[in-house]
Amino acid sequence: MTKYEFVPFSFHEYAPPEMLERSAAFYDELRRRRTIREFSDRPVAREVIENCLRAAGSAPSGANLQPWSFVVVSDPETKRKIRAAAEEEEREFYASRAPPEWLAALAPLGTDEHKPYLETAPYLIAVFSRSYDLRDDGTRVKHYYAVESVGLATGMLIAAVHHAGLASLTHTPSPMNFLNQVLDRPASERAFLLLVVGYPADDAVVPDIRRKPLEEIATFV
Repeated sequence: MTKYEFVPFSFHEYAPPEMLERSAAFYDELRRRRTIREFSDRPVAREVIENCLRAAGSAPSGANLQPWSFVVVSDPETKRKIRAAAEEEEREFYASRAPPEWLAALAPLGTDEHKPYLETAPYLIAVFSRSYDLRDDGTRVKHYYAVESVGLATGMLIAAVHHAGLASLTHTPSPMNFLNQVLDRPASERAFLLLVVGYPADDAVVPDIRRKPLEEIATFV
């Protein structure tokens, strides 16, 4: 078992006016983030993606076990395989598995089983949740709160991608077992989400949606 030494916490405090300004600026930046479905094939420097992943990897996790794996896909043939498998699952989803109320909720967004962006965008980042790790002697180290931890890391990844000046799409075909097969991932990993990353196409559009106001999502007691 790992035994940690404790070191002083490096904390940067801001004066209240600057704190307010920084919080407002961060909100203003993140509220511009939108999910898109029309991507450009313009290349993106790998170093940018690496830095975004480093930011994601700084997320908190249960017992600091960091139960995430990120598989970055740029190879055209692998992207083609992922698209083919995802569209096969999506065709069955839209035709028979999706409940009517879910299809009704999706209808205004215009989504369907066609996912050309899985090949167009320069990067696909497959996010996996690891239920356990293996020690050198083959015994297992169970990961607690793995899904919650991976969700936190994914949120930070999405924010980092946006902060870097790129767009993204969270894609969650159901089921996602095909990602383990296409990407040759171990049994200890379960696909959590597929993040499509790149520049928006010149003609990209987004629905004119509204976010819930603060009073509908927060309660102060």
